[in-house]
Amino acid sequence: MTRKINKLLIANRGEIACRVISTCQRLGIKTVAVFSDADANALHVAMADEAVHIGPAPAAESYLRADKILAAAKQTRADAVHPGYGFLSENPEFSEACAKNNIIFVGPSATSMRAMALKGAAKKLMVEADVPVVPGYHGDDQTLETLSVEAEKIGFPVLIKAVAGGGGKGMRTVRSAQELEAGIEAARREGENAFGNGKLLIEKLIEIPRHIELQVFGDSDGNAVHLFERDCSLQRRHQKVVEEAPAPGMSDTMRRAMGDAAVRAAESIGYEGAGTIEFIVDVANGLDDANFYFMEMNTRLQVEHPVTEMITGLDLVEWQLMIAEGQPLPLSQDEIDVLVDGHAVEVRLYAEDPENDFLPAIGKIGHFDPFADVVSGGRIDAGVRAGDTVTIHYDPMIGKLIAWGEDRAEAIETLTNLVTDTPVTGVTSNRDFLLRTLKHPDFIAGNVHTGFIAEHTTALMQPIALSASDYAMATFAIVAARQNNKTSDDPWGLTDNFRLNMTATEKLWFNVDGEGFLTADMLETGTTLTATIGDEAFTAENALFVDGTLTITIDGLQQRHAVSVSASEVTLVLGDRTIVVNRHLRDGSADDDADGPGTITAPMPGKILDVKVSEGEEVSKGDPLLVLEAMKMEQTITAPKDGFVTNLSVSTGDQITGGAVMLIIEEKQE
Repeated sequence: MTRKINKLLIANRGEIACRVISTCQRLGIKTVAVFSDADANALHVAMADEAVHIGPAPAAESYLRADKILAAAKQTRADAVHPGYGFLSENPEFSEACAKNNIIFVGPSATSMRAMALKGAAKKLMVEADVPVVPGYHGDDQTLETLSVEAEKIGFPVLIKAVAGGGGKGMRTVRSAQELEAGIEAARREGENAFGNGKLLIEKLIEIPRHIELQVFGDSDGNAVHLFERDCSLQRRHQKVVEEAPAPGMSDTMRRAMGDAAVRAAESIGYEGAGTIEFIVDVANGLDDANFYFMEMNTRLQVEHPVTEMITGLDLVEWQLMIAEGQPLPLSQDEIDVLVDGHAVEVRLYAEDPENDFLPAIGKIGHFDPFADVVSGGRIDAGVRAGDTVTIHYDPMIGKLIAWGEDRAEAIETLTNLVTDTPVTGVTSNRDFLLRTLKHPDFIAGNVHTGFIAEHTTALMQPIALSASDYAMATFAIVAARQNNKTSDDPWGLTDNFRLNMTATEKLWFNVDGEGFLTADMLETGTTLTATIGDEAFTAENALFVDGTLTITIDGLQQRHAVSVSASEVTLVLGDRTIVVNRHLRDGSADDDADGPGTITAPMPGKILDVKVSEGEEVSKGDPLLVLEAMKMEQTITAPKDGFVTNLSVSTGDQITGGAVMLIIEEKQE
């Protein structure tokens, strides 16, 4: 029985909400957005035909409130709800609630979700379906004694996982019996906090793994197909950074075997809609004929679905809507097999700091244009644009950059050009890190695995050494930004050394890491700017700063750079380099090292999950001090040196702001 969808409510936000709306606009389906206080001016709200406010910024009070989502659907007379990914997308109770209210849920049945929700139970089902699984313990006895015995049986190193986990949360690697209790404690706590379930499983750790997943679809007639594999091996903290399709180096024989296993997995639970069967592949001896094992099934659309769309020419959201309406699969497996064309690669552009353990960043986006013309074969999927704010409340992904090529080399080259042409300012991002990854010889050669980033940390985390010309460009940006902001009809009110009929001169000061500060002597004559840095002089013409873009002519060549200028720093995107130049306050109000190395501050806003020390306690360098949860991730803060805990100002459960002093480590007195 089919039922047409005329109006669709998207029970999500950000990039995936915008993605679903785009397909609906093409198909002539009306859309309804929902939004929290933090998202009142968000892009997905602007794109939808209607929008309903559902509560405060915290997801638990808005996007995770099934009752508010259903009320919005009823209010707007929506026929169906698309859950996107995350939030309520894999919540069987929400799926059932939609059905009870005669609203189509664009996703699998609650029965299928429950079958795959807990990793241990899912793996038992896969064994019955003749799908290979990683050796491990998936039992109900969760005592420390039993888990310790089972870990010893499996053999270290092992991987501890929360059975309801995902996205790297509730997961810990344990390499010895001595680490086991702490690993179990952390994984259990994170599973309880993130998913409301602290039950764990233990698996043998595959030391050199690749993460390869199969896109599957099933319909209400019991048919299932796969749409080929995606290699998602390049990860940080068990979260994907780069995805591509097809998997580099995979033989046709292995592709058929893995595809058949994925279809068996979907058929075994009567799966309907879009899903992903995730495998871990042991590539210690290469990919040819390597062993692959079922990890889990994601009963929803995946973030990385665009690479599958790029090589097949299919719209997976459209397929989801067709299946939800009760239509059969549009194509058979034989018809799908001949569709594959070329290669596609995707990177996730995040507001995060790769040099600070990839911690999420927050702030207002200065320059980012998801609607810009892109290179041929390129695509940008995003849910934010310039002026939007990345907040503590949600995932910090800015967008996804995807590229297609006739082969892998062309796809990588196209994506490299796309990332280079997509500057980001206002928030710290992983853009430059992505470029270094795409250009790394081992990545280009296809030598990828889940430990790739850790193995190549030195090359991928190259510190940027600022040159005199960089400081000169920052000087030009400051002057141009000031000219843009001042009123041209009131020269007497300016504070930039303006004098009628005279050359303007100025001295600007910049902080230099580890070297104090330097000065830039600025000379402005008409449209000519001259910045002297030390013994070097740099000249530019016609500097203009508009909407976050600096247009400037140097040596007769006009250049355009994305720029952000504030009282404390200047950010410039110069091709494949994003540089941050810190401005120096000359009035003595700032003390660059006022806190000292023993002051422990919050790296970002968050919640204190656990305080492991007490006032006056003696600690050694590396000892855990407290556990902070921020932007869906748990971070253990450790002691930077030996000493005693003083000024302990936080307790378990406290909400703290970024930069807040949590405690101080006083050095031992000899």
